[in-house]
Amino acid sequence: MGKRNESNEQLPVAKAEDVAFAADRADADDLEALARSEEADRRAQQYEGT
Repeated sequence: MGKRNESNEQLPVAKAEDVAFAADRADADDLEALARSEEADRRAQQYEGT
C-alpha cells in the first residue's frame, strides 16, 4: 500500500478532460463507460460539496 497522507491535506483531483469521445464511433461498451464516468463525477461533486 502507498504511504498514508498523515497531514490530512486535500489531495489533487484529476479528470480526464483531454480524452476525445466520438459518439458516432462509440460501441455499447464505450457508452456504458461514459455513463459510469458521468455518474462517478456526479458522486464526486456531491461528496466535495460543490
